[in-house]
Amino acid sequence: MIHASAVISDTARIADDVEIGAFSVIGDEVEIGSGTRIDSHVVINGPTSIGSDNHIYQFSSVGDDPQDKKYNHEPTKLSIGNRNTIREFCTISRGTVQDRGETVIGNDNWIMAYVHIAHDCRIGSHTIFANNATLAGHVHVGDWAIFGGFSGVHQFCRIGAHAFLGMYSGVNRDVPAYTTVSGQPARPRGINSEGLKRRGFTAEQIQNIKDAYRIVYRQGRKLAESLDELADRAKTRPEIGLFVDSLRSSERGIVR
Repeated sequence: MIHASAVISDTARIADDVEIGAFSVIGDEVEIGSGTRIDSHVVINGPTSIGSDNHIYQFSSVGDDPQDKKYNHEPTKLSIGNRNTIREFCTISRGTVQDRGETVIGNDNWIMAYVHIAHDCRIGSHTIFANNATLAGHVHVGDWAIFGGFSGVHQFCRIGAHAFLGMYSGVNRDVPAYTTVSGQPARPRGINSEGLKRRGFTAEQIQNIKDAYRIVYRQGRKLAESLDELADRAKTRPEIGLFVDSLRSSERGIVR
């Protein structure tokens, strides 16, 4: 299951059924779980933990030093969950001590070619990153978010669950849950209705989310006033709660 030309550190811990292709390099303090497949010419450095049933395609660089000039060889970490697909030429960095010291990727994510996930990012589960999407450091991404090709996110931004970033979007503020954005700088265009339908949201739930979006973006209110009304609505319409939480947790301000 491990090609003869692969280079494996003595300190790496690799499950018995892991496949490792030709000329791949597995460095110190790397852990790879059962059922994971590493194609040829992949470099994985540690400390890095990779769960089960992942597939990392050729020429990816995973778990290397963060691209941060403040980094001074501190022992930081990358953690990747289960059933993720990481396509060709992706780069995923470890964390820095200026944050929690760990970059985290959840489960069931689809990460296409040339995607860059920088130090200290925290990615949820079931996300999709189209080709060349780029995250700067310290970005947080909620579950089911979708990134169009060549979209980019400024450091410390938060992308809410079920959000959709159009192709070439340049995001420099937080994107609330369910929200679709596009442009440079990215601006709100509505909610991700089609994605919500595919995930089983009912027509009533989607309408409730649309109404919540309009309160924030179409009625000219201050955000604090909008949040008061939305918090009250969320008591009987729980799907709005996710939208409210993403607004309240914003630190950089939301896209407008």
